[in-house]
Amino acid sequence: MNILFTSVGRRTYLIKYFKEALGNTGKVFVANSDCNSPVFLISDEFVVTPLIYDTEYIDFLLDYCKTKNINAIISLFDIDLPILSKNKKRFESIGIKVIVSNENVLNVCNDKYSTYLFLKKNKFNVPKTYISLDEAISNNIYPVIVKPRWGMGSIGIYKADDEAELRIFYKKLYKEIFNTYLKYESSIDNSNAIIIQEMIDGQEYGLDIINDLEGNYQSTIVKKKIAMRSGETDCAMTINMKKLTQIGEKLSVVLNHVGNLDCDLFINNKEEIYVLEMNARFGGGYPFSHLAGVNLPKAIIKWLRNETVDVDKLLTAQPNVIGQKDIEIVELKQKGDN
Repeated sequence: MNILFTSVGRRTYLIKYFKEALGNTGKVFVANSDCNSPVFLISDEFVVTPLIYDTEYIDFLLDYCKTKNINAIISLFDIDLPILSKNKKRFESIGIKVIVSNENVLNVCNDKYSTYLFLKKNKFNVPKTYISLDEAISNNIYPVIVKPRWGMGSIGIYKADDEAELRIFYKKLYKEIFNTYLKYESSIDNSNAIIIQEMIDGQEYGLDIINDLEGNYQSTIVKKKIAMRSGETDCAMTINMKKLTQIGEKLSVVLNHVGNLDCDLFINNKEEIYVLEMNARFGGGYPFSHLAGVNLPKAIIKWLRNETVDVDKLLTAQPNVIGQKDIEIVELKQKGDN
């Protein structure tokens, strides 16, 4: 079995997990538009692709998949997901499984205002959220978080303590959005590309909510976040917390995503649970689940082979396992080496 990862960036650990899970039964291929991806060093084969929004992107991937006998595709980048989902049938017509949720799910997850509306509709507790600057100012709920409506990681996130700061950060963020790759999705609604959200003070948690490839609920892994860096979890501990596991199961049922759903929550000092964001992909918090005994890569491979997955063995975490991400420097190959 050959698996292709698109938009791999620096997710070296994830490629290692899949290579270990495949063993001698297949290869891991990776693709990225930047030739300087460190993941190229550890993959079985790699390719530099056109940019995601290039008109030739999908045709390039289709040709590559045919040439390399790819069986399945997994993307690691939010912007890539809807494009692959929209073209899923083209890949399936040549026998390639694209492990991605449907477009409706991705629209809910990628658009943070749609996330807010979806969660509110389904009776989850959510922070007050606005796309109108005037409405946010009139509600006077400082401090607030100002961030891109279609954003990821730590790009353009500001805390405003009063109206003056809010107006400054709002104007600054608008310029930032349309000077980065965030401009592509943000162009869906140029005048409402920023959300202003009530800041929740409390303990942050991360969930890996795992469904099978047909969208059926399997398990929820709960992690208490200890430290953050650049918008990603830097240190965390797996825990058992029934009320968060129940939220994970409910989200799985109402959203019906495929594979992993990375979800961020807060519990405030009143023990109220707020759901903030969802990412329909492997998130930066998955390695903490893997460290605690979860093996979603192996489960995905089994599902692709139509084999039964033992949830207790592969998709259940040991509690109280603390992980810390490390920083390592690698020497990159010259462009064109493979």
